[in-house]
Amino acid sequence: MASFEIEIKSLLGIKDNADKLIKRLQLDPSFQSLGSHMQLNHYFINGDLHKLSDKLSLSLDSSFGKAKDVSLRTRLADDKVLLVIKATVDDTTSSNGTARMEFETEIGLTLEKLDQALLDCGFEYQAKWSRERQDFKYQGLNVTVDKNAGYGYLAEFEKVIDNQSQADAVKGQIREIMANLGLLELNQDRLARMFDFYNKNWQDYYGTEKVFNIE
Repeated sequence: MASFEIEIKSLLGIKDNADKLIKRLQLDPSFQSLGSHMQLNHYFINGDLHKLSDKLSLSLDSSFGKAKDVSLRTRLADDKVLLVIKATVDDTTSSNGTARMEFETEIGLTLEKLDQALLDCGFEYQAKWSRERQDFKYQGLNVTVDKNAGYGYLAEFEKVIDNQSQADAVKGQIREIMANLGLLELNQDRLARMFDFYNKNWQDYYGTEKVFNIE
């Protein structure tokens, strides 16, 4: 059965804002710090998902084949190599949407060999991303604070559910928690402009400290 990721982002920009948010999170008795790690994320477009599923012996929910928009990426998180597939279940995108089906599995290959498997199935690189991630638990949510090449500091508030019908209620819960923390939601239009700019210029930002600002 597919799980559904409900996720809302807030652009923090600079380190000072990220540090202030973490201090506010720490005031809650439910707060947990789960550590930090480095990530490389490689995004892919086009290609044959069924062919890839057969090549890597994946057990994908049939709903992925019916989704309007599917985002496929490979990830190196410290020493783990992962394949991540996300498909939209609302009117937002599969790359950055607020409600998505999610499939994630560790693959026993190097990142380079996993990338090549995707390329062999007709996929093409969309962009390569790099970030430092801190993971937290807060009021029943998974919270991450990322330092992203290009974007700067970004917070993500996420809850994973099994029933798609709960999506709107969970979005409301997350937005209320973010509002209580004094955070503004990064709206989908601006996020789409940022994502598009990065994808067109990722070679200038991947693996660097460089940041841009897109309104």
